[in-house]
Amino acid sequence: MKLSKKVKVKNALGLHARPATAIAKLLQGTSASVSFTYRRETVNARSIMSVLMLAATKNSQITIEVEGRDAEEIMRRLVDAFDKKFGE
Repeated sequence: MKLSKKVKVKNALGLHARPATAIAKLLQGTSASVSFTYRRETVNARSIMSVLMLAATKNSQITIEVEGRDAEEIMRRLVDAFDKKFGE
C-alpha cells in the first residue's frame, strides 16, 4: 500500500535536529519506505541528515509518502507528530 499526504511544519524553528531525531525514532522498527518531499527535493525520512538538508522552515508544506504493509499506521503517527510539533 502506498499513501501520500501533505502536512504543515508547525515548529517555530522548522524541521531542525530535535524533530528530525523524533522522526527517525518514530520510524525505528517499521518496515515501510518513508520519504519527505519539499521544494521538489525528495529524501529518505529515516535519515536525520537528509531531513535536515530539506531546510524546511515554519509553515512549509511537506509531502509524506509511505509505502509498505504498515503504511496506514506510520502515516497516522507521522501526521500526529507534525500536528503536535514533535512535543515542542
